[in-house]
Amino acid sequence: MSSSHDAFGIWQDKEIRFDVGASLLAPRRGELIIDELSQVEDTKGNNGERGILQVSNLRITWHSQRSAKTNLSIGYSAIVSINIRTAESRLRGAAQALYVLTKFGGSSFEFIFTNLVHNSPRLFSTVQAVFRSYDTSKMYRELKLRGGIIRDKNLLLLPKEQIYSKIEGVWNLSSDQGNLGTMLVTNVRIVWFANLAENFNVSIPYIQIRFLKVRDSKFGMALVIETSQRSGGYTLGFRVDPVEKLTDVHKELDSMWKTYAANPEFGVAWSVEEKPKALQDLTVPRIEEDVHITVWNTVLACMRIHVHTYKACTFKHAHIHTSISAPKETSAN
Repeated sequence: MSSSHDAFGIWQDKEIRFDVGASLLAPRRGELIIDELSQVEDTKGNNGERGILQVSNLRITWHSQRSAKTNLSIGYSAIVSINIRTAESRLRGAAQALYVLTKFGGSSFEFIFTNLVHNSPRLFSTVQAVFRSYDTSKMYRELKLRGGIIRDKNLLLLPKEQIYSKIEGVWNLSSDQGNLGTMLVTNVRIVWFANLAENFNVSIPYIQIRFLKVRDSKFGMALVIETSQRSGGYTLGFRVDPVEKLTDVHKELDSMWKTYAANPEFGVAWSVEEKPKALQDLTVPRIEEDVHITVWNTVLACMRIHVHTYKACTFKHAHIHTSISAPKETSAN
């Protein structure tokens, strides 16, 4: 009785890739486009090329406007530092640019992006804010052993995290004797801690789980959780008595795991400054005035009739109420 999601195959936040196909630039499940800037130059690699830069909750992508085949994908986990310095752009000259220093696969890469829109700090503020949020939300995505996650036998919840189940009497089989503790099931991870020493604990994000299965062990039937190679490739065993309860726990964990896989929560929060409205959103449609010249024809007809009687022509309309008199004749001496 086992399930496998191959740790969701997520590479977008871990790797740097060049000139990938359009399908690999498209957002994966759980990836959200936070901001898009349509006038950005890749000053280091494609100086003189206008391109579109997108900031998501997992990575930065850029592709040339001239050819989408020229592109970059930079995962936040590969970023070492972000700085703002002056760069020489063929399209803008000397200007403030975003310097992104990265390391991936044993090699270092530097990327320089220049915003071709004058007096717009969005490139700097958005990338820095989202990267900072990614860097401070690792508990959503990384396995943690013996962390400061429990206080007075209560889990210190992450933002947007909810506890769905608390299972007492769960044995951690990592030692020969086993350790009795409590398992907590949330919407983003599985947590276990020892009853006698709460600092002896483990936090397992669903995103790092490769297998969930029930199998026989020297302690009897046990729940086995195997984690991804990126998280260390751990095999963790837990025993729950009786076996019927173990089966129910496995079903619940598998259900939560599949629910998470359908819409992963990566824990990256953000707040982007208000974007300037597009020209079409600012344009006010022209309204043609509805002018009826028959109104004034009526006035002129009245004037012709009473031109010698000096009577006034009074005219009423929904929007006009006026009185017009013909000029009196005068004689010249």
